[in-house]
Amino acid sequence: MGNNIDTLCVHGAEDRNNSTGAVTVPVYQSATFAHPGVGQSTGYDYSRLQNPTREVLEKTIAMLEGGCDAMAFSSGMAAMAVLCELFAPGDRVIASEDLYGGSVRLLDNVVGKNGVGVDYLDTGSIEDVRSAIRPETKAVFVETPTNPTMRITDIAAISAICKECGLLLIVDSTFLTPVYLRPLALGADIVLHSGTKYLGGHNDTLAGFLITASAGLSEKLRFLYKTVGACLAPWDCFLILRGVKTLALRMGRITENARRISAWLEKQPQVADVMYCGQSGMISFKTDNAETAHTILANVKVIRYAESLGGVESLITYPILQTHADVPAAVREALGIDERLLRLSAGIEHADDLIADLEAALNGI
Repeated sequence: MGNNIDTLCVHGAEDRNNSTGAVTVPVYQSATFAHPGVGQSTGYDYSRLQNPTREVLEKTIAMLEGGCDAMAFSSGMAAMAVLCELFAPGDRVIASEDLYGGSVRLLDNVVGKNGVGVDYLDTGSIEDVRSAIRPETKAVFVETPTNPTMRITDIAAISAICKECGLLLIVDSTFLTPVYLRPLALGADIVLHSGTKYLGGHNDTLAGFLITASAGLSEKLRFLYKTVGACLAPWDCFLILRGVKTLALRMGRITENARRISAWLEKQPQVADVMYCGQSGMISFKTDNAETAHTILANVKVIRYAESLGGVESLITYPILQTHADVPAAVREALGIDERLLRLSAGIEHADDLIADLEAALNGI
């Protein structure tokens, strides 16, 4: 098949049920499957456990990430919720302090309620991570780049500490995708994706993924997966598979657009700061005041003022009121998530049109 990610995205895993020569994987819209006889199975019994369409998607994502297994969930948050069931009351997790607001909400209000403590810190600081480890610490949860201030964590360096201390390293790699980052190859144990974003790429369905580096972790998570039941439905699996086919192509165009937009933003007098990691399509920037931010949001036309990211359409988000509204105000302020901060997800439109749209919006046109 070839080992280049462009080819892997297009062809994906083999559909072992294909006897027709169908180029695309069929949607097996069935909740249950008949047994050939007593004690016999086709390999599929009940779609909560496995479905032929989902199986191809999961194997494809595992291939892209270089993992031993992948599980497809009904959303990124569903994937994270099951992931957190690996921990027991009294355990502690170190987490990047600048996480997606939904992740913070889950950790603080659900995982915390279940007796698991979270220590938020700058995971970009190796010494801070090492100093925060306690006997109760079981894992380090990293988002890189962080959402929305685009801080970077050295995964290989954190992995070395985790292996030394017997901790799991979990990486939310939604922003960079396996096109730009493969955390398992750098020593991570589990990769988390909101498949709703770049993997699906068309703003038309929700999905989440956990990809594991070992059979032992896969077995634990598969047990939780089938027990909790937050699996991705066949039609949604089909949509994500379709999106993955163009992932490498889309990421190239999106990155090209984001680089041009970030360079243009750097030159605007109404823009005080631009945060961009150089790859993928996520740009955060601070305007000179809140009024300018509101003017942009009220006047963009090609770019849509909407929550989410990673689709072919460019979207702009106001973190203080949207993605991070549930993060305590004092925490937001300390992280710089204020009324001047906007987060832009570059799409695949022509860069000239996106820049012209931002320029007109800055001027209230």
